[in-house]
Amino acid sequence: MGEFSIFHWLIVLAIVLIFFGGRRIPEVMRGLGEGIRSFKEGMSGSHQQPSQPSNQPPADKAAEEKK
Repeated sequence: MGEFSIFHWLIVLAIVLIFFGGRRIPEVMRGLGEGIRSFKEGMSGSHQQPSQPSNQPPADKAAEEKK
């Protein structure tokens, strides 16, 4: 009684396709994968640092320095 047959999985797949549609499923899976990856990085304590901004000063400050 606790086992799922192939027929049960086909019904579940059909319901998921009806609710989310074919185009939305990859977006949902991508978000789920990113969430799992973020969770694993948070648990291990090693995470990537955000990219460093360039060494060039903003345009406003560069214009003020020339004056």
